[in-house]
Amino acid sequence: MRIGAHVDSADPLAEASARAADAVQFFLSDPKGWKAPQPRGDADRLRAAEVDVYVHAPYVINVATPNNRIRIPSRKLLVSHAAAAAEIGARGVIVHGGHVNAGDDLAVGFDNWRKTFAYAAESGGFATPVLIENTAGGENACARRLDALARLWDVVGEYGAGFCLDTCHAHAGGEELLDLVDRVKAITGRIDLVHANNSRDGFGSGADRHDNLGSGTIDPELLLAVVRAADAPVIVETPGGASGQAADIAFLRGQTGIGDRLA
Repeated sequence: MRIGAHVDSADPLAEASARAADAVQFFLSDPKGWKAPQPRGDADRLRAAEVDVYVHAPYVINVATPNNRIRIPSRKLLVSHAAAAAEIGARGVIVHGGHVNAGDDLAVGFDNWRKTFAYAAESGGFATPVLIENTAGGENACARRLDALARLWDVVGEYGAGFCLDTCHAHAGGEELLDLVDRVKAITGRIDLVHANNSRDGFGSGADRHDNLGSGTIDPELLLAVVRAADAPVIVETPGGASGQAADIAFLRGQTGIGDRLA
């Protein structure tokens, strides 16, 4: 099992070394902006590295919304990030499930997701696998609750969409972690990546606030159970910089049946 962390994008391989990580996740552009990613000078190093690379798409992307002024740029930005991620050998692009506005029909959001994959298919599909991530808040979210996730997968599953399970988001979103992996896989058939994060806020709070694995409101044993059951690569998005994340990675590696450090 490969275990790593979300790191600063300036020198991801150095950040991996500082955490004894064998995987990294980072942004290719401003996570709160609409600018397309630019070519990276370290692309060759990233492609050749033994460290696995994942890209997190900007937070502004919302392909589900009925608002054309957001949805259409979101589709284009996601396609451009998948292309840029391919240039650095990334294994996946993680993108939040998105939402519709209050009063909108959630079915429109699911259909907009279908149209997003259809749009990408017109030019040969996404250059890097797209992993849809469950989210913590919003009553109009496409991937907060499992009943919504099932409706989403009815329309994107045929396109080979991947799934990223965030433990903080699930807990804050009101989904119990006990047996969560089995319930998710019954819907998606897959978990491609786990974001292993504790939550600063309580169950069902809707708040996306991460904490270190040994802190927060989630029993660490439940986090470990999710990681073991998912049997997928793991990224921690926890606070504390290199030292805090290194401790979380060491915590995961110290448990029986969870991955060894990259040799």
